[in-house]
Amino acid sequence: QVQLVESGGGVMQAGGSLRLSCAASGRTFSSHSTFSSHTMGWFRQTPAKEREFVAAIKWNGGTTTYLNSVEGRFTVFRDNAKNTLYLQMNSLKPEDTAVYYCALPQSPTAWGTTSKDYRYWGQGTQVTVSS
Repeated sequence: QVQLVESGGGVMQAGGSLRLSCAASGRTFSSHSTFSSHTMGWFRQTPAKEREFVAAIKWNGGTTTYLNSVEGRFTVFRDNAKNTLYLQMNSLKPEDTAVYYCALPQSPTAWGTTSKDYRYWGQGTQVTVSS
């Protein structure tokens, strides 16, 4: 089983910055499938909306993709030595308010921007941006 634990959420004024972290662990990571071989993703959700893709990063960090509304403000990166995924969020806006989740697909090389592309999810961390 895979465990994903997000942290770093909080309350921030518009224009501020936050960095989210996602620590991955679990026996699913075998000699053939380590954290460093997996695509990872970030999603967010509010009570009024379905879960929304935010960003994804390939195993070596060389390829990333973002939701249009966060591109240029958010940066996804990873430290494979620490089995940790990050989301640096700058120039935060009230519309960024949501619960943020990290996610991992079943197949290490899967690459997708919808929630159905991912199998394992963290418990989420709340980000609240005030105007």
